[in-house]
Amino acid sequence: MNVFPISPGIRRFAKHFIDGGFSLYIVGGAVRDHLLGLKIEDYDFTTDALPDQVMHLFKTVIPTGIEHGTVTVHFEKQSFEVTTFRSEAEYLDGRHPSSVSFIPNLEEDLKRRDFTINAFAADCTNGHILDFHGGKEDLKNKTIRAIGNPIQRFEEDALRILRAARIAAKLNFSIDDQTVSAMQEMKKNLSKVSAERIRDELFKLVLSNHPATGLTYLRTQGILTLIIPEFKQADGLYQGGMHHEDVLSHCISACQASVLVASSLEVRLACLLHDIGKSEVVVASESRNTFAKHELVGENITQTILKRLKASNEQIHAVSHLVRHHMFDYQSNWSDSAVRRFITRVGLAFIPLLFQVRIADQIAIHGKANTLLLDELKLRIEAILQSHDALSIKDLAVNGNDLMSVGIPKGQRIGTTLTYLLETVLDDPRQNTRDTLLKLASSYQSLLGFTS
Repeated sequence: MNVFPISPGIRRFAKHFIDGGFSLYIVGGAVRDHLLGLKIEDYDFTTDALPDQVMHLFKTVIPTGIEHGTVTVHFEKQSFEVTTFRSEAEYLDGRHPSSVSFIPNLEEDLKRRDFTINAFAADCTNGHILDFHGGKEDLKNKTIRAIGNPIQRFEEDALRILRAARIAAKLNFSIDDQTVSAMQEMKKNLSKVSAERIRDELFKLVLSNHPATGLTYLRTQGILTLIIPEFKQADGLYQGGMHHEDVLSHCISACQASVLVASSLEVRLACLLHDIGKSEVVVASESRNTFAKHELVGENITQTILKRLKASNEQIHAVSHLVRHHMFDYQSNWSDSAVRRFITRVGLAFIPLLFQVRIADQIAIHGKANTLLLDELKLRIEAILQSHDALSIKDLAVNGNDLMSVGIPKGQRIGTTLTYLLETVLDDPRQNTRDTLLKLASSYQSLLGFTS
């Protein structure tokens, strides 16, 4: 583990630098993950060659961040991001250095990085790993520690506050006390960070194997409620009954439990946010609080949060939809009609995801999930699908043109009538024939007060 494995392709890439009189190193997370025996997800390179010198070494170089010394080299059908050794002036805006100076010294370059376990460098000629900041010792102790003065590191870029929590969640590491204190002290600077950058770190944290570790650090330092203020009233909100945790603790526990059953971001986020509406509808009592319709309020709050974080429309819809429907109460005495309506209401694509949310919720409450009713509902859904029952307007034996052919004018009445017909066949699939539906459609016009 003390020697980084340099692939033949990277050796050929590095040879261009060596032949030009320069050095090349792999830095950051790739080296850290190698030392931990984890899968390496991407590579970052640093060199003493200036950006224009790198551009002269290769045929195809894209100046992706040339003002900060970064270029992207296309070599042997791969892309390599290379940054020149640099030092940085003050971060006057808390996000970007006011100026960058290129330097020939690797050790000075590594001083400007965030955490000791991210400040390794591996020589691309022989794989020798350099550690100037005690990163190996911190890896051994499972500790995240800022390089030098943590206040200064977070002053340079407040996003590092979230990155510390995200790395803790990925690796299940502790954050050292001085770094934690600096996170709390400098959290106000997160207001200078764009919503997109905050979103990316938060979503990576939620997708990690230990989200509760990172979320708990954010919670205890008042950072979680800074980026999601809707959680403020949930922190410490008593539930009672079958719940042994307050609302926010339960939400974090559900997010952690989702790791056992789901890998999708949408399910992980839905588990974190599923009870966020409870503080808006709470009715207190001595034995337990009640939270009627909290899922409906939670749907709207979830949309607000994800819009603020600049999530995609697809993510916003999926997560808020899961939050809205997470309180479904299937019982064995549901009629087949009720199961068909459940399918129509939730949507086939979302049902497996909704089941994952329910299982994670149960694990968070009880320590394990009882899936007997979910398994039964799944079998009943499969049976309905095999029978090809109509579950949406497009499954009906008639369409808008058919309705117009019997005198129903184009417009709102067509949509209203198709909805009525769907409700009819959800109750009784045998009604889904062309002749029957056209007769029902004509009768329905009379009910609406229209005469032929």
